[in-house]
Amino acid sequence: LQFWRGARPALLTAFATSSSAATLPITLNCLQNDLKVSPQVSGFVAPLGAQLNMDGTALYEAAAALFVANLVGLDLSLGQELIICLTVMLASIGAPGIPSAGMVTMVMVLQSVGLPAEAVAILLPIDRLLDTVRTAVNVEGDMVTSLIVDKYSV
Repeated sequence: LQFWRGARPALLTAFATSSSAATLPITLNCLQNDLKVSPQVSGFVAPLGAQLNMDGTALYEAAAALFVANLVGLDLSLGQELIICLTVMLASIGAPGIPSAGMVTMVMVLQSVGLPAEAVAILLPIDRLLDTVRTAVNVEGDMVTSLIVDKYSV
């Protein structure tokens, strides 16, 4: 409960802006002042996480690819599902922390297993709403990682 109280400003900002990069100053403030993470740890982990830790995006893209496959009537093999997982991991690491960046990488994920790139148009109407939630999940992951690293650092 203490975490949620301390993280609330950053999570609300992430939800409102859909940008982990724009949320970074507030994330650092919450980590250092409310959650008492050392400036050395938070100053390293949070910016790194804002760029590389896109776990909300990865979860969304994997689920969306499976949804599209089901929608077009394609039964994916285990190998194709593993390719989706690998592509999603790589795409989420390279995705910028800006609103709707996941839609660009979603095309790559769909095409990696032969799904039509045009299916992105089906996902667009709900993307803005889901993007806010994905960003909040990404920022939460950055904050939890900072807390864990701070707890176990010497």
